[in-house]
Amino acid sequence: MQQINIETLKTDLMGEALLFGLLGRVLYGELDQAWLQSLINDDVFGETPLGADQPEIVKGLELLSCWSAENRAGISVDEFKNLKSDQLRLFIGLDRVLAPVWESVYFNENRLVFQQQTLQVREWYARFGLQIERFNREPDDHIGLELNFVAHLAARALEAVEEDAQAFEELLQAQRDFLSEHLLRWGPAWAKLVKQYAETDFYRGIANLTHGALLAAAETLQIQMPKEVSL
Repeated sequence: MQQINIETLKTDLMGEALLFGLLGRVLYGELDQAWLQSLINDDVFGETPLGADQPEIVKGLELLSCWSAENRAGISVDEFKNLKSDQLRLFIGLDRVLAPVWESVYFNENRLVFQQQTLQVREWYARFGLQIERFNREPDDHIGLELNFVAHLAARALEAVEEDAQAFEELLQAQRDFLSEHLLRWGPAWAKLVKQYAETDFYRGIANLTHGALLAAAETLQIQMPKEVSL
């Protein structure tokens, strides 16, 4: 493993905390029209805090910047309906779920939730004193929750970098292990499904941005890419 420049790593960890946190909020829970408008008003998709040269991130920002420009004057009722419809088709399903948001679905033939992966992710959260709000009522391995967890680890590593070298190294290793065992194995497959089936530039852009964020984090943390799950 190459020597990591600590200042560069601190910048990347900050970017990781911001970008993964943003993506986690976008993908988990109900769409909030006022919050989405605030992202447009603040030009959040004008640049990235992580992986500026990563092709998937560049593509994602292009799509999201175009979507932002089209809605600069305000997200219309029709546009918000389009987003809600796309979210429903992709992640909740009418006849079938086009891009399932739960990790365990990708690792069993019957496409079931609350499987081995769900419990493994739950153990990861508990290790760092976390528990999802709807414990035992929804799967712990939702992609939004997993992205938020990586953001949490990155933020904690930033807090430890100057004061606790051992904790800092442990938190970096935790990110490497969690990404290798979980998000890097199925996140790219999820993103490919969203890119294939999404009908809005918003969700196509979010898929590219998520895929790129995972690849950028792998590069930052010097993770050897694990084998991705087959679709």
